[in-house]
Amino acid sequence: MAQQIELQLDGLSCASCVGRAERALSAVPGVGRAAVNLATQRATLELTDPAALPKAVEAVSEAGYQAEMATTRLSIDGMSCASCVGRMERALAQVPGVVSAQVNLATQTATVSHVPGVPAADFTAAGDKAGYPVTPVEDRTASPQSAADRHGAEADRLRRNFWIAAALTLPIFVVEMGGHLIPGFHHWLLARVDTQLLWIAQFVLTLAVLVGPGRMFFRIGIPALLQGRPEMNSLVALGAGAAFLYSTFATFAPGLLPPDSRAVYFEAAAVIVTLILLGRWLEARAKGQAGHAIRKLIELAPDTAHVNRSGRLVDTPVTQLVPGDIVTVLPGERLPVDGVVTEGSGLIDESMLTGEPVPVTKSPGDPVTGGTVNGAAPLSFRVTATGADTALARIVRLVEDAQGAKLPVQALVDRVTRVFVPVVLALSVLAFALWLIFGPEPRVTHALVAAISVLIIACPCAMGLAVPMSIMVGTGRGAELGILFRRGDGLQRLAEAKTVAFDKTGTLTQGRPTLVALATDGIDRAEALRLTAGAEARSEHPLAASLVAAAAAEGIDAPPAQDVSALPGRGLRATVEGRAVLLGNRGALEAAGIAADPALAARGDALAAEAATPIHLAVDGRHVAVMGMADPLRESSKGAIAALHEEGLQTAMISGDVQAAADAVGRRLGIDHVVGGVLPEGKLDAIRAMGPGSVFVGDGINDAPALAAAETGIAIGTGTDVAIEAAEVVLSSGDPSGVPRAIGLSRAVMRNIRQNLFWAFAYNVALIPVAMGALVPFGGPQLSPMLAAGAMALSSVFVVTNALRLRGWQK
Repeated sequence: MAQQIELQLDGLSCASCVGRAERALSAVPGVGRAAVNLATQRATLELTDPAALPKAVEAVSEAGYQAEMATTRLSIDGMSCASCVGRMERALAQVPGVVSAQVNLATQTATVSHVPGVPAADFTAAGDKAGYPVTPVEDRTASPQSAADRHGAEADRLRRNFWIAAALTLPIFVVEMGGHLIPGFHHWLLARVDTQLLWIAQFVLTLAVLVGPGRMFFRIGIPALLQGRPEMNSLVALGAGAAFLYSTFATFAPGLLPPDSRAVYFEAAAVIVTLILLGRWLEARAKGQAGHAIRKLIELAPDTAHVNRSGRLVDTPVTQLVPGDIVTVLPGERLPVDGVVTEGSGLIDESMLTGEPVPVTKSPGDPVTGGTVNGAAPLSFRVTATGADTALARIVRLVEDAQGAKLPVQALVDRVTRVFVPVVLALSVLAFALWLIFGPEPRVTHALVAAISVLIIACPCAMGLAVPMSIMVGTGRGAELGILFRRGDGLQRLAEAKTVAFDKTGTLTQGRPTLVALATDGIDRAEALRLTAGAEARSEHPLAASLVAAAAAEGIDAPPAQDVSALPGRGLRATVEGRAVLLGNRGALEAAGIAADPALAARGDALAAEAATPIHLAVDGRHVAVMGMADPLRESSKGAIAALHEEGLQTAMISGDVQAAADAVGRRLGIDHVVGGVLPEGKLDAIRAMGPGSVFVGDGINDAPALAAAETGIAIGTGTDVAIEAAEVVLSSGDPSGVPRAIGLSRAVMRNIRQNLFWAFAYNVALIPVAMGALVPFGGPQLSPMLAAGAMALSSVFVVTNALRLRGWQK
């Protein structure tokens, strides 16, 4: 049955656009009919194959028209392994209108991209059908806290189930295994209690374990198996269930089994469930710890604020604050929301935002951020953002998005886990058949032990957690250090960086030009600054405000000016107090026919070689002064470049300054390659020439194309929103030293992922053959199902614990 889907398109402007879009859509296999309406900007598709929708969206995008997509975030319960993830992704992808679905095992969430208008009930129904309850996450800023609560509740439930199972299993374990620990115990017990009675007691206790604490494995695993989509719970249910059923026949219908095969394995069934519950409990506890960094961020903002109402301070819930409210923060309190200081000055600890421990001085007019800590002085500020619009909420959303993303390396895991459980089932059957044919007597017993051991020791859980757990912990640690990964794939690409290129102004420098030198001839310093300030006071050039501020800093007021006119590309001319004033570069002097003073001209050339911009001053037709304007380097810039070199990376600087000035900055910082005189569009060519592994660091609007063109873009967080949106990584502190720190963290996360994947794959490759009995022909042991269960539980705990080591990462 065909599905009808509507896509909202952007960019349609004429009938030719309509025809082009229709042809692009109709050419996609699985699209039966495509009709595009220019008036409504909508495309109506009839899909004969639901899987054609993502291809249709891609096709219309390649044709030049963007399809509007909506994103829904879902909370999912009950997932335990990579097979669960794959099953849930396929279930969500089959919902009509869904383009893509990404499920994260570590956060127990899904991010679904779909056409607008898909009801949330469709996702819930898909989850129910797949066996995993689904809940839409309405409030993105609250979801990490909800995830923490969910992990905590899950850990409590699993702990309770583990202790119940352990109490019921202990008598069974003592009865069956006590003789191995205490010589003579088994004979002593059988002399006092009939064997049949012991087996019945074990049957009752094991049944209580399986229908009580172990019910979860059967409730989820058996339906998945019957639907042809087995997963981890299916393996546990089959292994424990087979041991229990075999033992039940041996207890109540022994005649159905060969005489030498009449033995019970109740202890294996009970211990399997108990050990796996222990592993799941430890795993849930660790997952809760993994979101620690984000939970700490969410908990930073206080619940109430001191708001000025008619001259009185009234304690008001933060949820009731609106932009424009005046809030007072007392010493030592946290700021509730974002704002601008209106009264008072003092230090604010912004380490939660930037990762930098040194408090920042704030005065009237300075922005402040919710969640930061006020120092010793009371401050008042005007609210500018509340709720989801605050910087803290945006940080949480950025980290959530990164945690929910899939890295390219995950594709390998997905391919393996798609077939892993069916392969394990096949190997279990193969082991049973081989032992039944070639094994020693009692063959049935040995065959059963081998089959159960294979089922139990296989662990897709570790595979499924290997990548997302490292991402979750690593991005959380990054948030604590002021490093925000906007997209998960950027984390992997940053680890592969080879060359890091910087924009100069506002990135390596402070972005605020200041007067660094002034040489005069025939005029004193104060008079030169006074005439300059008067002429520049009405100019809009970026350097003009800095020159006026330099005069004001020395107590010099700017006199009024007349006849101010700009000289594009050269400077400006004006009349100040009846005197003809000319300000600009050497070209301005030459165009006006004014002879340059040799000493001042030489001083100007020297300033340019030192990365300062020379500005020449002529008064009444005579060259009388030269001023040097420079953008001071950030204190951390040189250390950042040195740290990148220690990591084996090449460095570059791409600047619009003249080559001489750019070279001077490059020499002072020790940068390998300097490209000067580059227009914004020229930055793209410079970055493309860097080749693979390119990283660009910038902060301005003109940096956005370069940030997008580089394999990884890093935006200085104090920069513009446009630059931040174009980047994969944001440094909220605006400090270049965050660049080597971000690269170091990304490499640590990828190293951690490789360790996890190696363990997860090597564990299964090595131990599944052992469970099948590969060592027995060489005199080795046949693996017990109980040992298999313990090893399987520990494998997941190992992966999660290894990922948690990233919480303490330092650079």
